[in-house]
Amino acid sequence: MTRIVSQNPTAAECLSAAVFTHHGDHIIMKLLRSFIRLFLFLFGLAGFGGFFLPVVRRRILNIGNAAGIVICVCVILYALFMPAAHKLLCAFWQTVIGKVFVSILAAGAVLGVILVLVMTTLMIKAACTPAAPNATVIVLGCKVYGERPSISLEERLKAALAYLNANPASACIVSGGQGADETISEAECMYLYLTSNGIAPNRIYKEDQSTTTRENLAFSYEIIKEYGLNEQIAIATNNYHEYRAGQIAEGLGLEYGAVSGKTALWLLPTYYARELLAILYEWVF
Repeated sequence: MTRIVSQNPTAAECLSAAVFTHHGDHIIMKLLRSFIRLFLFLFGLAGFGGFFLPVVRRRILNIGNAAGIVICVCVILYALFMPAAHKLLCAFWQTVIGKVFVSILAAGAVLGVILVLVMTTLMIKAACTPAAPNATVIVLGCKVYGERPSISLEERLKAALAYLNANPASACIVSGGQGADETISEAECMYLYLTSNGIAPNRIYKEDQSTTTRENLAFSYEIIKEYGLNEQIAIATNNYHEYRAGQIAEGLGLEYGAVSGKTALWLLPTYYARELLAILYEWVF
């Protein structure tokens, strides 16, 4: 007599398979959470270093790297205490206030990411907008150390110098007042740099009263009108700064293009973050 063996798994076998699968899924999720925590920790640590480096190297501390440092510290703390944070968040979510607060926070985070992407796209586009030939160059002021330009200002001057050499009919306005800790005005520093690099003094006009980007452009426009200079302008500033400067120029009725200076990589996170906040301020106010 032939014995028929059932091919169907027994209940015990099904239970064993289910437990094994659940255990495997649990291990995968645990590894995934560990990876996310490690990634966030390293990301926060790298960001903290990037924002803190200007403080160490040049004592540069502004709203850009201050905000970046705070955000990175929060990311690091979240990575270190993620399980406790999740328990606290779950408990908070059980309340009506908690649901409202977390929902607003999540919506704000999504909106923030969208705004950063939009602003970054506009910044890149503005920096790539070419200036017309023989436009009036306006070099926007930046920090001066003694009689030497800062790294950012020197990059603006290098870009302006290249454009002026390529466009011999262009005039140039160097725009920037004198800060409380500066021995000469930013305009004077820029004038000395350009003339020492071969630009004829009669091509350069000094505007030494401005203290903001808006004043740089508004006061320079007065010089353009006073001396009958070309109202097509070439804004010489750092790449991240071109969009906001261009929007101000457009508001004054000026046709503009970019003469973009590079930004040192170790300074980029700080000034990029500050510029995002400055653009947001311009949009809101």
